[in-house]
Amino acid sequence: GLGAGILLGNVIAAHHSGLKDTIDIQPVVHEQPPTCLSVPASAPSIQPAEDWKEDEVNMLVRMLLSCLVDADRLDTEQFMNPDKNRLRGRVKTIPDLRETLDMRLGGIQKSAADNEVNSVRRYVLERCILMSTREQGFYSLTVPTGGGKTLSSLRWALGHAEEHGLERVIIAIPYTSIIEQTASILKGIFGADCVLEHHSQVTESPDAETEMRASLATENWDAPIVVTTNVQLFESLYSNRASQCRKLHNIAKSVIILDEVQTLPIGFYAPIITALKTLERKFGVSVLLTTASQPILTGEWGRFGGKFKGIESIKEIIEPSAELHRRLARVELHNDNNKRDHESIAQELCRHDRVLCIVNTRRDAQEIFDRLPDDGVKIHLSRNMCPRHIKKSLKRIKRLLAANSRKPIRIVSTQLIEAGVDIDLPVVYRQEAGLDSIIQAAGRCNREGKLEKGHTYVFRLGALPPGALSRGNAARLNMRKCEDLFAPAAMTEYFTQLLSRCDDYDVKQINKLLEPIEIEFQTAAQEFRLIDENTKPVLVSYGAADKLLDYAKKKGMDRRLMRVMSQYMVSLRKGEIDQLLGSELEDTRMGFYRLTSPKNYHKDTGLTMENHYITEPLIN
Repeated sequence: GLGAGILLGNVIAAHHSGLKDTIDIQPVVHEQPPTCLSVPASAPSIQPAEDWKEDEVNMLVRMLLSCLVDADRLDTEQFMNPDKNRLRGRVKTIPDLRETLDMRLGGIQKSAADNEVNSVRRYVLERCILMSTREQGFYSLTVPTGGGKTLSSLRWALGHAEEHGLERVIIAIPYTSIIEQTASILKGIFGADCVLEHHSQVTESPDAETEMRASLATENWDAPIVVTTNVQLFESLYSNRASQCRKLHNIAKSVIILDEVQTLPIGFYAPIITALKTLERKFGVSVLLTTASQPILTGEWGRFGGKFKGIESIKEIIEPSAELHRRLARVELHNDNNKRDHESIAQELCRHDRVLCIVNTRRDAQEIFDRLPDDGVKIHLSRNMCPRHIKKSLKRIKRLLAANSRKPIRIVSTQLIEAGVDIDLPVVYRQEAGLDSIIQAAGRCNREGKLEKGHTYVFRLGALPPGALSRGNAARLNMRKCEDLFAPAAMTEYFTQLLSRCDDYDVKQINKLLEPIEIEFQTAAQEFRLIDENTKPVLVSYGAADKLLDYAKKKGMDRRLMRVMSQYMVSLRKGEIDQLLGSELEDTRMGFYRLTSPKNYHKDTGLTMENHYITEPLIN
């Protein structure tokens, strides 16, 4: 087995430098064991058997490192900076937050109109309250778009945490646009001091003390509610760096809500599920999987030597007999199997005064947008626009729709709008993709049920980019005939088809790298990247970007300033950077590039380049 001395030696050595590959540190521990690590011969080894399974040992090491690093840094802070240290600590308890949420939900229900949508929302909430007191483990909440999933899932989590003495709720979300929307709602209910928003594009609070509390809580997630990205959560769980591991012991004894769980990349299913099962089995964590399109995460997948066992048991909160998809049936799906071009799609969009069109690539979004007339309001959304630009455009869309303007409103977007963004259009067009993406797109159609039926049209437009999009579309086209594509049974059939097209659920061999005895912490951390890292940030000429760059050149760059400047950056692939360097881009030598000409950033569509077949990242 793996000796305690090797485990603890790696943890102590990693205190400042991070966890190394065990094979690298093992000779040092054997040759010169520190006196503080002298282990008597009678002491049991920490073995990957019975109590600790083989794939759980690496998480034990990270948890030990987390405890050591956080305790050491808190002690140092208390001695060196007591005023700063006093800002740490809880403002409210989990029961306090549950009571606050109950009051808010009661107010919402009293003022809600008596219709089918609100009846479904009441039922979902009642089920979440009822199921929150059940035993710890894995749960799922499968609710159609508009069914009140966000607050009901949080009510389940707070009730479950109160029942089992858990210390926090961690909400992990794939898209920053949903994170900011969710965090804003929760801060409005509980107060900014109770909700930690942790992701790369978080904006600063105007209140200095609140901002300092948030900054401190970001270091170790010592907050009752944490709203973060899938990337931040899972890359921390597989990190070897002391600063990233510092928060891990505060993930223990918590509830994790994985929102829009269908967006988890299949190539990382094995390490993601391994981590979740370890947290549930050994560290007192309960997990809630929420979505309108629930993937298959149970059972055994793969063939030959690549087989992998999923989660053993997931308890669904909503009773199958409730048939929520029928009660919330607000949209008709129409499939057009004829191949279309940008011009014909643009012409069809012009037949509608309120319409959203979602495509798979930035280039297609711009091509359709450019063909729309200027007879009303047309809005473009893609990652060719910097985050601040996207936020501004989303606010404009919501404002225009709320004002019931008589002018036509036509929106062309990539996938960034299709999950979690609260907008409601009577007509949606969606380029062909996987069924999960199509159902999510349809969730932007007649969302509030104000019309008898909304209409979502699925169309073909050229060849799909290779990879996940093509596999998803092929899985959809090869499904056995389903009477209702919104039914959970249809989604099960879709994911069965999709999983059958994937042979590798651990594309980077993370689980193999972390097998005892030679646990390769550093290599696994380098390999576990949920987003394609072959991109570089580019500062564009939008808003305050140029002023911020001038400030950085004069005063120097720090993490806080970089966080603000990231609001004005667009990611480009390395090949595109190399192609444009010198003529249209310059290297700032501060960790990012800069667009040299303001003409290359359009006020409507963002960065103007020939970006053929660039797909939106699933997680950001």
